Amino acid sequence: MRGTLMLTWILIICLSQVAVQSQRQYYSETRPHIPRPIKVTNLHFFMHENMGGTNASAVIVAQSNITSNDNNSSVPFGTLFAVDDPLRIGPEPDSEVIGNAQGLSLLAGINPRTSTTYFDFGFTTGKYNGSSISMFSRTDLELAVVGGRGRFRMATGFALLNPYLINATTVIIEFNVTLFHH
Repeated sequence: MRGTLMLTWILIICLSQVAVQSQRQYYSETRPHIPRPIKVTNLHFFMHENMGGTNASAVIVAQSNITSNDNNSSVPFGTLFAVDDPLRIGPEPDSEVIGNAQGLSLLAGINPRTSTTYFDFGFTTGKYNGSSISMFSRTDLELAVVGGRGRFRMATGFALLNPYLINATTVIIEFNVTLFHH
């Protein structure tokens, strides 16, 4: 009996050593973090949105079934838009396209001027080709930059919005973006 108990303890100790040694192969050695300097980039562009016709770049994908529209808005509370808008260097409809903004916008407030928005601004020309910035925020003329990829990896910052033109079918918004990234 004593020999069996001793053998059991020896097996437990051996097995625990094997388990500890086998775990080491899954982990690398800890290295010190050496942060890269933060870069500041300022971007200026215009987002062109077409809400009518066959070439619409923003469409309603869901709408609440509210029977009354107490806020007197043409688009009621609870409306969800899918967006794929071109980004241009100027406010003119024929100015150079530098990318596109894809995302969702939800009229989540009673005030028809504000919405909760997620956009990914992808750049397709110039030195930022293949890079993008992600914004997620309540829009009230300012959006928070919450990430990026490519040259804007780990970006944070903000975008100031200036409505340039708003009518029944066209919205043109000027963006002044300040990015902090590595």
